[in-house]
Amino acid sequence: MLQSRVLIGLVAFLVGVTAGGYLFAKSQPRSFLALADCVRCYRPNDLAGLLASAGIQRAPDALPRIVKETDRCIAIEHPFAKAHTHFVVFPKKDIKNIADISIDDEPYVFDCLAMIRALVTENNLRNYRVLSNGPDLQDVTYLHFHLEARPSGSRPEPPNARRATSDR
Repeated sequence: MLQSRVLIGLVAFLVGVTAGGYLFAKSQPRSFLALADCVRCYRPNDLAGLLASAGIQRAPDALPRIVKETDRCIAIEHPFAKAHTHFVVFPKKDIKNIADISIDDEPYVFDCLAMIRALVTENNLRNYRVLSNGPDLQDVTYLHFHLEARPSGSRPEPPNARRATSDR
């Protein structure tokens, strides 16, 4: 009885390690994983970035509200839209933020920009902006671009309006 429980536990552990190795093999280490050089360990946005990395690279079909996809980029409708039209565009390669882009990452970033252009054209957007946050402003530590648009003719939100309301 005890032997079978130990065997089941060992098999479950090995399956978990194997599945984790497969899911996260193409992900960049996050601060809570790199404990040796950890300044601020275990930030929730790092965990969210790691999970986004695994989901986008290994199971993109599981993502909700996909509107456009290529072999290097994927766009979804933002689940909590802050604008009339709000898409989020992710490269299919784990890049933490703009400062981490390398020469090898360029095709992924350019494909995301081409996808943003296509979304603007297909949706006939004129009153739009494209945003990408730096590491301390990211809710998810994974490079992504927000394409936000308001109906044509409406006044755009001032660039620092969000910051002013969030500082209160």
